[in-house]
Amino acid sequence: MSYAATINSRMRGALTSGSLTARVMRSSGLTVIGFGFSQVLRLASNLLLTRLLFPEAFGLMALVMVFMIGLHMFSDFGIGPAVMRSERGDEPAFLDTVWTVQIIRGMALFVIGCLLAAPVAAFYGEPILFWMLIVASGQLLLLGLMPTRRETANRHLSLGKLTVLEMVTQVISLVVIVGLALALQSVWALVIGTLIGTCIQVLIMSSFLPGHRNSLHWDRAAAHEVIHFGKWIFLSTIFGFFLAQGDKLILGKFLALDVFGVYNIGFFLGSFPLMLGSVVITRMLIPIYRSCPPLESRENFRKLRGMRMIATAALFVALGAVAFCGVWLVDLLYDDRYVHAGPIVVLIACIQIPLVIGLTYDHAALAAGDSKRFFFVSATKAILLIVGLLLGTQLGGLIGALIGQAVATLAAYPALVWLSVRLGVWDPLHDLGFAVVGVILAVSAIWWNWAAIVALGSV
Repeated sequence: MSYAATINSRMRGALTSGSLTARVMRSSGLTVIGFGFSQVLRLASNLLLTRLLFPEAFGLMALVMVFMIGLHMFSDFGIGPAVMRSERGDEPAFLDTVWTVQIIRGMALFVIGCLLAAPVAAFYGEPILFWMLIVASGQLLLLGLMPTRRETANRHLSLGKLTVLEMVTQVISLVVIVGLALALQSVWALVIGTLIGTCIQVLIMSSFLPGHRNSLHWDRAAAHEVIHFGKWIFLSTIFGFFLAQGDKLILGKFLALDVFGVYNIGFFLGSFPLMLGSVVITRMLIPIYRSCPPLESRENFRKLRGMRMIATAALFVALGAVAFCGVWLVDLLYDDRYVHAGPIVVLIACIQIPLVIGLTYDHAALAAGDSKRFFFVSATKAILLIVGLLLGTQLGGLIGALIGQAVATLAAYPALVWLSVRLGVWDPLHDLGFAVVGVILAVSAIWWNWAAIVALGSV
């Protein structure tokens, strides 16, 4: 047998076996495929809708999504991580209790969303937001019915059917939203289409995803485990909201709606590599850390280092491509109303370089059940980011806000080191090597697109 045939045979064997490595490789591949498909659809939707609607519509919808994500994250008890890490994560009583908690949470969020609609609309000075937020709050009620079979699939890295169903859901949702945009020619197409898409997702997952069929049940011990684990997750996700949505929360107040809509187009394209990395790592690393604790042996640490190196290198390639080609990409895909999204893509990609370097550390705490330290790090990063955004926006407008984000990300690194050292996952060789590459990458991309970045400063 030739060398190439031997390697091919070994790779097939690794991919088809039941080992952790094989499951990680298969699941990583499926996650990348699913995420890539999702983002291609999202881009196609974006391109179609920017021609059917106006920039202000995307600004309004971004404010609605900030509100929805905020409600979701401000009430997150870490149900997904709890199922993935718990020893009882496959027991029907545990899963039914989790589902019951989820339904109660969804009902409460719907009521809270309706109550907050008027104050939010008044804060941003957009009366239409009142009715948009009430309709959009229905998503939270529907998501409470999502079956726990999705979390079980993530727990066992069995993502084949889940990925296919998610892709089918996204295609149907895209068709619905575009059809509504053609019919309504207003921002309501985005609000109603998203609500219908959520309903379709829950129905498809409930009907076709294999596994335990949930029913209402209350197991006191299971509820205590979820809530005890989730109390720090709950606090962490409050700060996680400001980390993920702080820029939109603040810029939505200070920027004109059309400029804010353009910013969100740029953010979507520029954050693609980080979103991909976050999806893969969230699904992969908690099971990996659970199976191969890095403090248990040097061999486990070396395995994790290898995975971390590969993941970061792949994301850097994607970041580099986005950073260098951002202006060209926007010019190619969008009309002149969105021209300033190009330099925003470049700067967002550069800002996220340090985030990618530390992306694998946070989830070690969740895998170890140390949600308390995870909270402290999340809080530190969120506070620094909000301060950086506020100061940057006041001093330099949109460009200042982007610089403030970059400074805040760098200032948060010591907290991440503190966490990772205590969990035995800190890898200074990985961080230093990619930091050097990241500086070169960011400086080169900014120099390459300097004229467009200077033009952005006048917005």
